[in-house]
Amino acid sequence: MSMYSGLIRVMEKAARKAGGKLRRDFGEVEHLQVSRKGPADFVSKADQIAERTLYDELIYARPDWGFVLEEGGTIEGDPGKPRWIVDPLDGTSNFLHGIPHFAISIAVQEPKLDGSGWGDVTAAVVYQPINDETYWAEKTRGAWLHDGRLRVSSRRNLTDALIATGIPFQGHGDFAEWSRIFGAIGPEVAGIRRFGAASLDLAWLAQGRFDGFWESGLNDWDTAAGCLLVREAGGFVTDFRGRSNPIHSAQVLAANDGLHSKLHKLLANSLK
Repeated sequence: MSMYSGLIRVMEKAARKAGGKLRRDFGEVEHLQVSRKGPADFVSKADQIAERTLYDELIYARPDWGFVLEEGGTIEGDPGKPRWIVDPLDGTSNFLHGIPHFAISIAVQEPKLDGSGWGDVTAAVVYQPINDETYWAEKTRGAWLHDGRLRVSSRRNLTDALIATGIPFQGHGDFAEWSRIFGAIGPEVAGIRRFGAASLDLAWLAQGRFDGFWESGLNDWDTAAGCLLVREAGGFVTDFRGRSNPIHSAQVLAANDGLHSKLHKLLANSLK
């Protein structure tokens, strides 16, 4: 059993407070589906309220830290201190349609020692309000679901692997690129799934539910926490060229240690 650090407790408390409001608002979405105006404005407000709740909780606990917020943008803090990377509602389309698959993602990123920018992500929480599940990780301390240690799957054969992805949609993503990758990977694996919340896809990969994941065109707040979860659970995270950075958003390929190189070979060959 692992004990939460003070930092993880701060993050989980903020996520649970915002998650309770999202859970309440989610109960109203079904009623809004039949209204003439529709639920879009309501969901936008729910997103903003959740972000404000997270901001208020986190700034109270660490008043000199900066933020990267999906809605609020970048808020500078003490340049020598870490910053929060926050997605208050990953899976907005699911939320909008009454699908109970969405999450809050919070990560902590450290400044580089030489002052040249931002470096490692050292703490992460992905909270699923509907199931009340807290995935968390700290650098060198492993990845966890509540007090249970997470490990990526041990599958070594692509024919047994279940792979997650994000599919481009109207105005977002590169359909041609995704189609080439899908055409290369799809025939080689047991299945491909698209659930619509990258932070949860990566958490489930860390948990061993998925064996791999790829997507492009994301944002730092979509993947910062998930990348650390996968790495601390024993997996690998790179871009499509195989480079490993603290956060992958423009391109992310994640898998267990036995499958990452095989998936990367298929993906890279598809884009030649």
